[in-house]
Amino acid sequence: MNDVSIIGVDLAKNVFQLHGAAADGTVQFRRKLSRLQFQRFMADHPRCVVAMEACGGAHHWAREMQRLGHKVRLNAPRYVKPFIKRQKNDAADAEAIVEASLRPTMRYVEPKTGDQQARALVFRTREQFVRQRTEAINALRSHLYEFGYIAPQGIGHLSRLEVVIEDPVSDLPPLAREICRELLSQIAHLTARIDALKKRIDAIAREGEISRRLQTMPGVGPIGALAVETFAPPMEQFKRGRDFAAWLGLVPRQASTGGKQKLGKTSKMGQRDIRRLLVTGAMAVVRWALRRGAPRNPWLARMLERKPPMVIASALANKMARGIWAMLSRGEDYRGPELGRAA
Repeated sequence: MNDVSIIGVDLAKNVFQLHGAAADGTVQFRRKLSRLQFQRFMADHPRCVVAMEACGGAHHWAREMQRLGHKVRLNAPRYVKPFIKRQKNDAADAEAIVEASLRPTMRYVEPKTGDQQARALVFRTREQFVRQRTEAINALRSHLYEFGYIAPQGIGHLSRLEVVIEDPVSDLPPLAREICRELLSQIAHLTARIDALKKRIDAIAREGEISRRLQTMPGVGPIGALAVETFAPPMEQFKRGRDFAAWLGLVPRQASTGGKQKLGKTSKMGQRDIRRLLVTGAMAVVRWALRRGAPRNPWLARMLERKPPMVIASALANKMARGIWAMLSRGEDYRGPELGRAA
């Protein structure tokens, strides 16, 4: 056991597969342990590197291993997959985790703290409620369409459907009217929960120094600031703002070969929540710039003369990502031109 310098762990709910190896990759042991046995085994084992995939429960176990004195390496699953030999099973996965972690150029996921995961829970729950409300609204629209009543998409047009449901003159059958009222009640309940979580997010964003600083940038509101603070790794991991933008997937996809540079559409290979919110905020800034009498930014004005708004929003989101890196790296508020209101 003293020769073991790294242990790869394939996590599961109840049974964990361990693969112990020396510094040169030589196999020292393979074990399958229960949840309780795993914790006891790692508590008694000499301090070493513990490598895991960044999957469900990984951040909890990363904190536990760090508490026991081990050094933790969390691997992105897509970086582990190429090291799996032939058949996929728990033992092969644990071995592949070790092989990937022994690569000198491998990049790792930063373990999240309990507070970060709590903020992520607030963010994810709100997103879930929004999806459920959208599903209920679409269901109501489709049901009423079967009776000849139509309304445009979006919650802003829900009142049209309410008028039809409550209108005694409408030819809706009593049973259909009753069920539609149930859907309206569900939509109202979800809206109330979404509003409550939005207020909670606003309060959290006002409390944190990082969130407050991020909101000084046009296009970044409380939800976007919370997403950056929760899901983004420490900015010290990136050498420059371009690297952070690439991590978010806001750069063109490359298919270069033979010294010829070939760039395609935006890669969208990074953190989707932050990327989506930055693009949404950038689109709000672009719409604000299109208004008559709005403050003009030279770069944005030139882009509006040549490109469609959605393309400009993608480019502006890239600039916003670089600006966020600079703000958090230097501990400064936004100092660029006034582009519009925060979204």
